[in-house]
Amino acid sequence: MSHYVLAIDQGTTSTRAIVFDEALKAVGLGQQEFPQHYPASGWVEHDPEDLWRTSVETARAALAKAGISAHDLAGIGIANQRETTLVWDRATGKPIAKAIVWQDRRTAETCARLREEGREPLVTEKTGLLLDPYFSGTKIAWLIDNVPGARARAERGELAFGTVDTFLIWRLTGGKAHVTDATNASRTLIFDIREGRWDDELCSLFRVPMAMLPEVRDCASEFGTADPAIFGAAVAIRGVAGDQQAATVGQACFQPGMLKSTYGTGCFALLNTGANAVVSKHRLLTTIAYQLHGERTYALEGAIFIAGAAVQWLRDGIGALQAAAESGPMAAEADPAQDVILVPAFVGMGAPHWDAEARGALFGLTRATGRKELAKAALESVCFQTVDLLEAMRQDWGRVGDTVLRVDGGMVASDWTMQRLADLIGAPVDRPKVLETTALGAAYLAGLQAGLYPKPEEFARGWALERRFEPLMPAAERERKLKAWRHAVSRLLSRPAS
Repeated sequence: MSHYVLAIDQGTTSTRAIVFDEALKAVGLGQQEFPQHYPASGWVEHDPEDLWRTSVETARAALAKAGISAHDLAGIGIANQRETTLVWDRATGKPIAKAIVWQDRRTAETCARLREEGREPLVTEKTGLLLDPYFSGTKIAWLIDNVPGARARAERGELAFGTVDTFLIWRLTGGKAHVTDATNASRTLIFDIREGRWDDELCSLFRVPMAMLPEVRDCASEFGTADPAIFGAAVAIRGVAGDQQAATVGQACFQPGMLKSTYGTGCFALLNTGANAVVSKHRLLTTIAYQLHGERTYALEGAIFIAGAAVQWLRDGIGALQAAAESGPMAAEADPAQDVILVPAFVGMGAPHWDAEARGALFGLTRATGRKELAKAALESVCFQTVDLLEAMRQDWGRVGDTVLRVDGGMVASDWTMQRLADLIGAPVDRPKVLETTALGAAYLAGLQAGLYPKPEEFARGWALERRFEPLMPAAERERKLKAWRHAVSRLLSRPAS
């Protein structure tokens, strides 16, 4: 019997692949960064061949480091950057253009027009989402409208749409499987999350030919078989989830009221609401957390576009850091008398503001402001944005006040940042022993389908705490800092805060 699972975690700035054994212990890792493309202001693209190449190469590296072959795998799990949109030729598998990344804002005017026409209530009712260029629907239409001849080809069924998971599965199976899972489908603006199907009315609204769309399956399912020429043996693809939903699974947030937040390029907080698709009154998203055995579990989600990307900007954009890991120690040494605030609206503001036109700014600069104060401001900006999300969740769900926040992602390795997060949200922050929760979630779904891993209840009992951060900041100091943050944000929004 095969005792291992390969998880491919295809992210926004890098691709990771991890081999997990039958005890869900990571035994082999491969990772590669890949180029980002910024062809115009607010535009973000990826070369699909980079996504494919790094997925294959990191998977091979992980297998080699684990000392196993593809014959030893019970399955492959895939977690992917969500909403990033690809369109390719069904006959050749060649993309018609670069992938439009979830951060891309080029369709902001389309979303604004549809909002002005009063279409957002319909969209939100069916999809749980808002009219924002973040999601895939307007990206699909943009691609087939701006590549010569593409719309006619799409309507004839010659072109295929997919989020990154779908594209990777297509390539892995040699074009035999055009499939996705319910979590990725739920991020497209054209999927009815209550009915669990692509919606004719929404496809018409966003001008997306249904002939382009993949088949939607459970998160743990049979998605196809990888061509043996790729890894050396035929391996079944058995688990798929968007990266934030995969992290929710990896954090074992299976009970209503459980909450996790992932800190990577962006930050994404998901609150499990069970079988109840809670309608947000504070511009949060209602989304599918996972779907198993045909049963959907829902979540409220808050999305922050810029989290770790703020630290990357300090490092790569203005040269204030040599390495991202320096940010925590630098923040700890910053002048406490300086209240420098960074609002990192580099590509607009996400939840709960959803302002595509807002742009970033620094407040409170003095002649004494230096690199350490900028590092502190960048890290605090992530914490402040998390506060905004959790406050909206409290108002929508009503039971978040005492909830412990489970965290994961690259930024959570910083003790300073996690302590400041606990201080500002006013609640405990739990950092697990296994930080690779996105890959873990994808692996678990695949292993669950393969019969290698236990049912969710037993898997949840194995979740292990590495450290809990308790809030220590005095309430008055916390409120003073939050007031300053909210004032700064209000000065950047292109429309009044909702």
